[in-house]
Amino acid sequence: MYPSSIADWWTCIATLCLVIAVSIAYYFCVSTFKKWEKLNVPYSKPIPLFGNILNQVLCKDHALEFYNKIYYEFTGHRYGGLYQMRTPYLMIRDPQLINDVLIKDFSYFTDRGAYSDFKVNPLSNNLLFMRNPQWKIMRHKLTQAFTPGKLKSMYGQIEECSKILMENIDKYLAEDNNEIEIRDMISKFSTDVIGTCLFGFNLNDISDDESAFRKYGKSIFSPSLKTLFGQMCLMITPTLFKLVRLKDFPTEVTDFFHTALKDTITHREENKIIRNDFVQVLMKARNDLVLNENLPNNEKFTEVQIIANAFGMLIAGFDTVSSTLCYCLHELSLNKSIQDRVRQEIQLKLSENDGQINNAFLTDLHYLDMVIAETLRMYPSVIALFRKATQSYQVPNDSLIIEIGQKIIIPVYALHYDSKYYTDPKKFIPERFSAEEKAKRPTGIYLPFGDGPRMCIGKRFAEMEMKLAVVEILTKFEVFPSKKTEIPLKFSNNIFILVPKNGIWLKLKKIN
Repeated sequence: MYPSSIADWWTCIATLCLVIAVSIAYYFCVSTFKKWEKLNVPYSKPIPLFGNILNQVLCKDHALEFYNKIYYEFTGHRYGGLYQMRTPYLMIRDPQLINDVLIKDFSYFTDRGAYSDFKVNPLSNNLLFMRNPQWKIMRHKLTQAFTPGKLKSMYGQIEECSKILMENIDKYLAEDNNEIEIRDMISKFSTDVIGTCLFGFNLNDISDDESAFRKYGKSIFSPSLKTLFGQMCLMITPTLFKLVRLKDFPTEVTDFFHTALKDTITHREENKIIRNDFVQVLMKARNDLVLNENLPNNEKFTEVQIIANAFGMLIAGFDTVSSTLCYCLHELSLNKSIQDRVRQEIQLKLSENDGQINNAFLTDLHYLDMVIAETLRMYPSVIALFRKATQSYQVPNDSLIIEIGQKIIIPVYALHYDSKYYTDPKKFIPERFSAEEKAKRPTGIYLPFGDGPRMCIGKRFAEMEMKLAVVEILTKFEVFPSKKTEIPLKFSNNIFILVPKNGIWLKLKKIN
């Protein structure tokens, strides 16, 4: 039967076009979903377009809940496949294979797999996003900022920042406040430390609540629908992400830090100022990699890349240390016997060291080391690590060949809570990290700083900052839960890292 009029013909054509368009769209949405089935890899069944992450997109689940679910779905397997939107990811859950990817066979997985359009986001062209071989060259230069000698020179600066922290706490408590939301207070301390120790900014310029440094630093981690949309576009297809040209951070934020860091470097060069800090190392890297006329063009860096790596270091340290400190105090408030033992160790080592806080003193705080390690197990700064295969890789003792370009997920949070490795994983037990207990566990299951050549460059700096802050607080205050303390803590679903939904409330009692 044929259409009886021109109008009917147009209706048929329109219907046919719609069917074709819907078919093409559907095919696009599911075109990548046969990958794991073809490779005989166990996988989580996806739904069109969204893959396995619909609840994340709708902000119903936190990413850690999603990765935990997938992790246990693959129990008994070394790895499994999943889909973040249309993008296939391989989740690795076997400790030995994790070690192979991060360390032993690192040369096959040199890139993190993170992507940013550097033309739109020039300040994202830092160690986090850089690909091999640029990241290796830059990392070698920046590592010089965290030598034992450099760290030792920062003690006094961190001590100055801790004095400001104590003054802020005392001022707050003097106003008859019985409870304190500690996260905001500790965040100010961490901002001061980064600004003074790493970038040489004047403490008075950043310790004020109204300072631009603090204001813009805080906004870096403020979740937005635009950021979520950008990540969705990237997981649908990088081509779409390039087309929408979204910024990783607000323009006013990147403009502020670009100007501040560039002005700092210019001021030092013009006035021949030399300091043992991160900026000085950046200036040396600039001379070696940007201004050096003897370098071949393919090994040269740009001025923007130097500033971008300063910005990257700011991002890496701005929230991670302060959050870990808050979680540590939260757990110590709930475990008074552990808190008392930490305080006793601090007082004993201070008396043995003539009251001096220095490298020898910090090195001797073995129980505090265990407390911080357990905090990082329960509240890791990153809930998952990402890598990308830069060469085809034959999985040892297996038929699977990981293709070049394949993205890898290592589920840090899920590993940290696996009762196979950690008995009673929801309990705060610092003794897990005694030398004897650590020796009983396989490597590859404790990754708060990552591992291998691309592990966190500022690990020792972060540990020093955390230990000094805990020492300062516990020698002056006892920490208790308050009426507003949330047990267990709930996390905001609209951001990838662990951010307590309702803050971290504590009660502090001054020690006479």
